[in-house]
Amino acid sequence: MGGLKIAVAGIGYVGLSNAVLLAQHNQVWALDIDSQRVDDINRRRCPLTDPELETYLATHDLDLTATTDPETALAEADYVIIATPTNYDPVANFFDTSTVESVVNDALRLNSKATLVIKSTVPVGFTEDLNARLGSDRVIFSPEFLREGRALYDNLYPSRIVVGEDSDRAHRFAALLTDGAEAEDIPTLFTRSTEAEAIKLFANTYLAMRVAFFNELDSYALSRGLTSHQIIEGVGLDPRIGTHYNNPSFGYGGYCLPKDTKQLLANYTDIPQNLVRAVVDANRTRKDFIAERILQREPKRVGIYRLVMKAGSDNYRHSSVQGIMKRIKAKGIEVLVYEPTMEETQFYGSRVTHDLAAFKADCDLIVANRLSPELDDVADRIFTRDLSGLD
Repeated sequence: MGGLKIAVAGIGYVGLSNAVLLAQHNQVWALDIDSQRVDDINRRRCPLTDPELETYLATHDLDLTATTDPETALAEADYVIIATPTNYDPVANFFDTSTVESVVNDALRLNSKATLVIKSTVPVGFTEDLNARLGSDRVIFSPEFLREGRALYDNLYPSRIVVGEDSDRAHRFAALLTDGAEAEDIPTLFTRSTEAEAIKLFANTYLAMRVAFFNELDSYALSRGLTSHQIIEGVGLDPRIGTHYNNPSFGYGGYCLPKDTKQLLANYTDIPQNLVRAVVDANRTRKDFIAERILQREPKRVGIYRLVMKAGSDNYRHSSVQGIMKRIKAKGIEVLVYEPTMEETQFYGSRVTHDLAAFKADCDLIVANRLSPELDDVADRIFTRDLSGLD
């Protein structure tokens, strides 16, 4: 196919969507420690729940090979994209960037020319500090703004491209992304690495703040016996506010928003702030409120309908409903989980079932962060704050 040689380390949603996007016009090696995931990609099977990724892997002509061997992937690459997980460490009060640093060290050792592009979310100032510690100038940062379950779509039609450097190599990298995209005239911003890191954290914290705001509005309406969706509709018709991203939930969750808000808060040490702390606290308060409303129903066995955060996803990491589960279980309420994507039969001491009919029959109250038509026949036993059927 020609083009450049590109390595992508970490083939979760971010890594795989970037690998597929770039493999349309370049030779791409995808590197991961999970041999099953590597095998799936080489057989053109998608290991993740994402319709565009599934279609592109199955039907498009991609120059894409996956491997578990760092030298095979990294040694000849022109660009190395790093998309390994950076989970938030509550003890250290920062992201755990060890996987990113491991790949960077391997790439610098194995390859003397490649530009290393971090796509993993990192603390503000991390890239500049890493280059200084390693005596390198080859690491740059470019944030991703992807939704799990629609990751490739969001790469094909990106809201914007941000690269944390204004240089020839940064412009070439941005061009690689636009060449693979379907959208045209994509807003592209070249900043310093630290500003790019801040863009990612502040964007996700703003989204978390919006979720928290409408959840607090909903808590007020529920407490006062008011019709929440009428208030939300009236508020949202102000064009400065808008009618989007306003559906109440049990709290913001998923992989990004909880950890990114806490990371941004940690970056505010010695800097005056109130709002970011309030966003983090509001999410905990919302879960407390929802759990109390459930307990007021005096259920004997509560069914948790799906652990995943939203429709079309197979990911339940840090989902808000888990916080609800913990709170009601602490009060001695038995919990049964319906989660068809989970192979295990237990989840934190609660039984997991794949049998929806038995799940409905066994529970006197069913808790659903997001509604589904398959719950229509038990609507009288549903507790939800999903007002519009949207994620």
